[in-house]
Amino acid sequence: MNIAFSWRHRRRRGLAALLSAAALVAGSVLSTAVPAQAADESITVDFSVAGGSPTYRASGWIYGMTENGANPPDNYFTDVKFRYMRAGGAQLDSPGGWVSGKYDRRWNATRAQLLRTRSLGGQFVLLVHDLWGADGYPISRFPGDNGNWSDYDAFLTRLIDDVRATGAPVQWDLWNEPNITLFWNRPQSQYFEMWKRAYQRIRAAFPSHLIVGPSFAGVPSTGGWWTQYLDYVKANNLVPDIVSWHSLPGDPVANVATANTTLDSRGIAHPRPYQINEYGASNEQNPADGAWYIARLERAGADGLRANWAGGSNLHNDLANLLTHNSSGQYQPKGEWWVYRFYGSQTGQIASVTPSSNYDAFATKTSGTAKILIGGGRTTGNIAVTLQRLDTTTDIVQNNQVRVLVERIPYNNGGAVTGPVTVQNTVATLSGNATTVNLPHTTVDDTFTITLLPPGGSTPSPSPSPSPSPSSTPSPSPDSSPTPPVGGACSATIETTNSWPGGFQSTVTVRAGSAPVDGWTVKWTWPSGQTISSLWNGTQSVSGSSVTVRNAAYNGSIAAGSSTTFGFTANGSAATPTATCTSP
Repeated sequence: MNIAFSWRHRRRRGLAALLSAAALVAGSVLSTAVPAQAADESITVDFSVAGGSPTYRASGWIYGMTENGANPPDNYFTDVKFRYMRAGGAQLDSPGGWVSGKYDRRWNATRAQLLRTRSLGGQFVLLVHDLWGADGYPISRFPGDNGNWSDYDAFLTRLIDDVRATGAPVQWDLWNEPNITLFWNRPQSQYFEMWKRAYQRIRAAFPSHLIVGPSFAGVPSTGGWWTQYLDYVKANNLVPDIVSWHSLPGDPVANVATANTTLDSRGIAHPRPYQINEYGASNEQNPADGAWYIARLERAGADGLRANWAGGSNLHNDLANLLTHNSSGQYQPKGEWWVYRFYGSQTGQIASVTPSSNYDAFATKTSGTAKILIGGGRTTGNIAVTLQRLDTTTDIVQNNQVRVLVERIPYNNGGAVTGPVTVQNTVATLSGNATTVNLPHTTVDDTFTITLLPPGGSTPSPSPSPSPSPSSTPSPSPDSSPTPPVGGACSATIETTNSWPGGFQSTVTVRAGSAPVDGWTVKWTWPSGQTISSLWNGTQSVSGSSVTVRNAAYNGSIAAGSSTTFGFTANGSAATPTATCTSP
């Protein structure tokens, strides 16, 4: 067991202080907390309060793709509205990376995973420390040892050149968990100097790329290392574009409140969402806790990347332990993957939820359906979910009735799960435009979903399980609910996936019609002076407010009825103009 692996398996919910590296190497074992049996609790969903459209901000992971970027197959990402991948070749060779003369393997894996992420419409967070070699394995030197920065400068030159050659934008996470000696075993002052040098080099090389930090091991606090870092970056004009930390464990809602207090009191602007780029301790990776983190990240308005507790080659596979394999080596989803799949199916408008002390939920409504994802893995007991103002939904209530479909997503001790299990499928008569659904939460790691439908019509079928997918060479897998082929050569739709004051990010889906296409061109016109700041998986040309994007060399061919995506970040207010697509 290498050091990085043992470290990432020792943090857990309720841990008041970080464990020492010595205790980890000695192999100390923590007992699993026994969940408390609490009194019955209740949460309330108010459909009259709309909170914007879902952006799937919790659908990110640290590692989870194979070294060559080919697996897992596409459907395991697209079905959950994949947003982020965070990687840098960790644990490929031990020791590995620049400091050990083994940079190339780690970079090649990083490049492959970066390009795959972009092809799936996600953003890639680049882990610079892993490419250096500081992934928890003892290394011979750190940047700036003995006041010598020449080696680190050469490393940055190589990395900057390599990133530029990909043509794809990345988010630069300059160093992981620098407040613990496992990853930064040097004085804080040396880290600050490293931060300054890297920040200035990257800002000069890529003005439009985003810098992320400090990726703190722990959650924001009102003193200590966290505030020392904030004071330094504020005083030296080195504030990251995205402020980040790790909730292992933590409550994103409380953590964001503390972050706001500490940044606001120093006059540090934070227009973009915070990034909790590792969330979920090892004993919190189950359907109940996973759904709770999703609900809390949505409530907090923070972006999240789920932690990965695997080690060695297993780190680079299985979507951060959301997948497993059958006896033939084929991919199969675990229970928590089904949580993200339900989350990815929630569209329309976000509804207001009042949580209880141990449970929270994420709720949405759209025409003909409303969906609620319940989260909470700290206790068992009955959960009363009161659904209010159903009169403000569309095409769901008929004759004062709704159909209520309740499904349970099992943990199955971390094994494969074929899909949610139907618990209730009944028609409820409303009282005062409301009804209450009672959920028997008897298994602490399982969770529930509620789907509201019109009372008449066909009863929805149970959620199908994805077909087992090969672990070696993947073939494109269709979405579980494929869009029917469109007429004509191709079509294009623009979707806003993130926004902040003065800017936004969008994904454009290009879909072939009833025949395959070989090359495509997408055009649109901006309504209010928007301008593209970066674009990936395509080549652009601009004339005034008119934008033309043509396929890249690797994504021009699309099978009949299939699709590809490209993405961009832009300046100005978010907009989704009508796009046209043509194929030669």
